[in-house]
Amino acid sequence: MPFQFSEDARRKLAALKTRYPDAEACVIPALHLGQEQNGWVSPEVMDAVATELGVPRTHVLSTATFYTMFMKKPVGRFHLQVCTNVSCALKGGYRLVDALKERLHIEVGETTPDGRFTLSEVECLAACGTAPAMQVNDTYHEQLDLAKLHRLLDELEAAP
Repeated sequence: MPFQFSEDARRKLAALKTRYPDAEACVIPALHLGQEQNGWVSPEVMDAVATELGVPRTHVLSTATFYTMFMKKPVGRFHLQVCTNVSCALKGGYRLVDALKERLHIEVGETTPDGRFTLSEVECLAACGTAPAMQVNDTYHEQLDLAKLHRLLDELEAAP
């Protein structure tokens, strides 16, 4: 069954369209709406965005594939995005990645078999002053060390 925006998402999209000078400028917020509803930006979501905005599918595809904030495959309930850019790498970002791989028994880019966790390395979370940083879904966790990381994982694993 093809993806369709919910009525609520259609209302939000209609409001968004009024804030942008043309439909192509509204592609990023429309992709966010599609990802919010679907959990990821599937080809069907991209088709729906192109149709709703009346823009070429190639424009939507190029936008979705350029930005790393758009998930092009399903992710777990908790998407763990660890910064491994210079500041975070120097402050232990790779140690965090290694600890997550060991504890969750997955590699970067994989999701745990139960669908709870997806592990990603990201280039920058714009938190250089509070490195190392990790984003869990939309929440930042900064100045992480291994003890803080494991406490956070304990909390996430205990979540219903």
